This record gives sequence, C-alpha cells and structure tokens, in this order.
Amino acid sequence: MKEDLKSCCDVLRSGGTILYPTDTIWGIGCDATNKNAIEKVYGIKKRDGNIPLLVLVNSVAMLERYVEDLPQVAYDLIDCATSPMTIIFEKAKNLPENLIGKDGSIGIRITNEKFTDQLIQQFRKPIVSTSANIHGNPTAKFFQEIDSQIVDAVDYVVRYRQDDMTQAKASQIIKLMNNGQIQIIRK
Repeated sequence: MKEDLKSCCDVLRSGGTILYPTDTIWGIGCDATNKNAIEKVYGIKKRDGNIPLLVLVNSVAMLERYVEDLPQVAYDLIDCATSPMTIIFEKAKNLPENLIGKDGSIGIRITNEKFTDQLIQQFRKPIVSTSANIHGNPTAKFFQEIDSQIVDAVDYVVRYRQDDMTQAKASQIIKLMNNGQIQIIRK
C-alpha cells in the first residue's frame, strides 16, 4: 500500500489520473483543485462536463475549506452516518468551475476507508471520485469488472485491494440546503 500511496501522490501532483479503491466502489480520481486533471477524468468517462463530479476529503476541517456556509445540521449528518454518504452542498468554494454544479453546488464525502484516508492525508488536498465506468454503462462492483478502456486511460492503477471481492455499492447521496432542508437523492 505504501508504494501505491507514493505513486498516487506523484501522479496527482503532476496533474494525472488514478484508478483506486474507495470506501464504496472503485473510482477514477484526480486532484480536485486541478481544472485540467478534472477535464481528463470527464474524457476518460466519456461524460458530459455539465454533470458534476464528487469530491473526497478526509476530515471535517478539510470539508470546511471547500463549502461556503456549512449548515450546522451537516455536522450531525456526518456524525450519525453509518455508511458512506455523499452530501451535496449548495455553495462550493476554492474549487475549479468545471467541478462545481451549474447552481454552485458540490458533492463531497468524508472518506472512512484506510487507503483513501491516507492518500488524502499525504496529498493534502481533496481528490475527485467518480465511478470507474464509461458514462451510461453499469458500475463495476469489483476491480475485475472495470472496463479495460478505463484501466488503459488512467495514469496509475492502484494495486491495493484489486483482489477484494467484497460486495460494494455506491454511496447514499443527500442534498443539504443551507436552510437545513434535506433531500434524499440516492438511498
């Protein structure tokens, strides 16, 4: 895992893309603050740039750097979450426009997984996380199900957990309004 973490950090710092295990399913990632790297991820997925990508952070402190006016209820949601939960916040800050929704929103998840936590800690920035599939195709549940086009297109493929056959699923998605209203997007 140590070698994967170092290689990922090197690739992310150079504006590259990675294929890596997350707290949910395998993801395609890049430096969430690098506009050009984000464009590469859209290209790999063959996804329209108008569909925002989500971001992984490893702490509430990091989350606060990328969300304006964080509603108090967000802290309760994070504390009570029993499974991975992505929260769409109304107003992003300090992130490139091509990562943010047209309405200014951003989806962020605090990772609770060993590899991604350490990766973000060592990289010291948030990373993009989007499912490792071509847009419109089924989501891969395991590394072996990932389309070879994805594997060939990224700059680095993490070896850690490639043999893991634990059933994984995408995160729950909640939209949180600044007034405290909550809308469940995906259970």
